[in-house]
Parts: sequence; C-alpha cells; structure tokens
Amino acid sequence: MNALRFPDDFVWGAATSAYQVEGATGEDGRGPSVWDTFAAVPGNVKDGDTGDPGADQYHRYGEDIELMAGLGLDSYRFSVAWPRVQPTGTGKPNQKGLDYYRRLVDGLAERGIRPMATLFHWDLPQELQDRGGWENRDTAARFADYAEIVFDALPIRDWLTINEPKTVVECGYRFGSHAPGFTDDGRAFVALHHLLLAHGLASQVLHEQHRGRRIGPALNLHPTYPSDDTPEALEAARHQDGLENRVYLDPIFKGFYPEDTLRWISERSPMREHILEGDLVTISEPIDILGVQYYTPVFVDGSGERVFLHEKAQADWLEIYPEGMYDILARLTRDYPSVPIVITENGLPTLDVPGPDGRVRDEGRISYLRDHLTAMHRAIGDGARVEGYHVWSLLDNFEWAEGYSQRFGIVYVDYENQRRIPKDSALWFREVVKSGELR
Repeated sequence: MNALRFPDDFVWGAATSAYQVEGATGEDGRGPSVWDTFAAVPGNVKDGDTGDPGADQYHRYGEDIELMAGLGLDSYRFSVAWPRVQPTGTGKPNQKGLDYYRRLVDGLAERGIRPMATLFHWDLPQELQDRGGWENRDTAARFADYAEIVFDALPIRDWLTINEPKTVVECGYRFGSHAPGFTDDGRAFVALHHLLLAHGLASQVLHEQHRGRRIGPALNLHPTYPSDDTPEALEAARHQDGLENRVYLDPIFKGFYPEDTLRWISERSPMREHILEGDLVTISEPIDILGVQYYTPVFVDGSGERVFLHEKAQADWLEIYPEGMYDILARLTRDYPSVPIVITENGLPTLDVPGPDGRVRDEGRISYLRDHLTAMHRAIGDGARVEGYHVWSLLDNFEWAEGYSQRFGIVYVDYENQRRIPKDSALWFREVVKSGELR
C-alpha cells in the first residue's frame, strides 16, 4: 500500500494521567484523593492495587522526558493532580506540588516537547468528596479556583478541563466500578451537570485572564450503531447516542441538553432542577480545541442491550472497530461547530511480556494503531480538523479498577524496579513520527 502522508505540522504525542503514573501519593504535601480512598477498600481494585507506585513518574519524570525525546514526540499530554496542588481542594496552593509540575514543564520545553495539561483526570480531593463531590454545585466553583492557580503557575498553551466526564458519571456514579463507587442514577446526572459547569467556569477563567491560550474538554466519544436494521434497534441506538455523546456535546457546542435525553434523565434524576439560569451559557463558553478519545463503538439491539460484533481487546469493554474513529470525526465535522480537534487518547491493552532477548513484541497494538491512524487520516482528508494525535498510553500504569493487570503503554514498565522498555509499538510509532507517514 502507498504511504499515507500526514500534514507537516501534525502534532504527534503520547498521554498519561497523574494518578496512573505519578505514584508518590503521600509525598510533598499531596492530599488524599477519591481514588486513594476507593482503592484502599478491599475488592474495589483487582489484586488490591493502588496508585502507588504507579510508574513512579514523580521521581522519574526526567528519565521519561528523555524517553519521549528519543521517540521524537512533539507533545506530552499529562494531568495535574488537584490534591497535589490543593491538598483539600480549597485554599492556598501547595508550592511543592506546583514546583513539580513546573519542573516537568520546563524539562519538556528543554527537549522541544510541548505540554498539554489536563486539569481533572478523576482524582478529586477527598475533602471535596466529603462535602458532596460533584453532586455539590460548589465543587464546580472550587474547580475554577484551582484552575486559576494552575493557569497562573504553568506556562502551557493548551489545556483540557475535564477528562471523560462520561466515565465519572457512568463508572463512578451509575455502576460503582470507579471512585467514588456509587450506583445511583439520581446522583449521577446531577454530577454530570456540575462536571460540565466546572468545564465552563474554568474555560471562562482562561479566556478572561490568559488570552492566546487554548482550552477545551477531553470527551470519550462512542459512535453508536444499531446491531440490526429493525426500527427498535434504530431507536435504541439513537437513545444510546444521547447518553454516550449528545448529552456532552450539545451543551458545550450548542448551549442546550438534548431534550429526548434530558426527558429520560428526568425520570431518574433531579438533574433538571440543578440547571440554574445562566448555567448553559457558562457551559457553552466557546472552546478553542476539542480533545477526542476514541477506543470503541457501541452496538445496541432493539432492547437497548449492547451487542459485540467484532473482536474484543483484553479489556472486555473495548471492541476493536477502527471505522468508528472515522465515523466519530466525520460526525463532529458534520454536526458541530468547527474547532481544532486533538486525539487525546487512543490505544488498547495487550498481554505484553518481554521475550528472552528483552524485546516486547506487541504486534496486536501496532495493528490497532495502524488501522486507527488510517481511519483518522481518511477523516482528515474528508475535512475533519484534526491537528494532533496522542497514543494512550506512554507508559504501562495503574489501570483504575483493573490495577496493574492491563498494560496500555507503548513503553513496558517493570513494576519490580520501574525499568522502562520501549515496546515494538514504540519503535514503530517513532518511525511514524519521524517520517510523518503511515506505511
């Protein structure tokens, strides 16, 4: 096949998040987060794993920067741990926490790697959770205060507000598999509104105080399809699309919640009562970039049940369907106002083990990435404004409720000694980055 050429200014990067890679959860004044609390409860996380040691990036960030430079990466998307900056979620900042992120950002700049920072990747300070967490409207206001501290402290151009609010809502509040571990639709959708409000408030702060920088959400979007051509399946897919995509995209881009989805939510949650005058103006503060995280499609049958029609990855929720990458980008281009798009996550876990020669042969990941990059390239050719791509993840790390049992990294981490070994996928990706071509 002929090589697929990407634009010369296309930005290639990799992504991580604080709780998954930093470790050092009790060092230098960091306060406890909801994930520290959740992981400490027996049975919540596989094998009793916690965010310590993660991939120990708090101590090894210099080594990781050199690793990124060796792979030729243009960008590193990481997250700031709110409890490292504000241990209780309010009040004056913890200077040691800010100093760490400043060292990280400065180190990236020295190696010509641009930082992209996420303000919230699920590690809410536990004290704020004790006050009601995302069900408490005040948490959104405290998030804006925290954002202001970080914006002022770090010279970063591109910011992401909330990482995957849908995962917080679904896994944290509806299904109980993530922190804070609730199973309550009523609470879940109130939290949804306040997460989006927090996004809008932080975006307003950046636009008012730091003109020239860019900000947007990082949304995990799941293209939703009927599993057959019955009217029931078509209707179920439309409903599921509301929960997966429109209930996040519409308020941010259009200033309203989709009425069909809001009606369904209102039968289960008092969310509508929490939507106050002016909230949707705040939530629809114009964004400068949209972070898109694509992993899997969702096919549903006439009863609304999910149906798997393609191969699944080690993570049993992840159905491998590269065409979904094209479809979600084409849908954004067609249905929503045009803003620059950055793929902020895309990847899969595989059963990675170093061979006798020390090499990690992860051909399945290479195949997955190649197919998804091909789909993304086609979407760009058809008008999608995709300006960058971040593979998930740079490093093997703490994979939330799965602990250390699933490895998403293009770099293998030996958790016994924290040694890093670039997998075959990292070496393959390095060549894509270097050439700007997909072969």
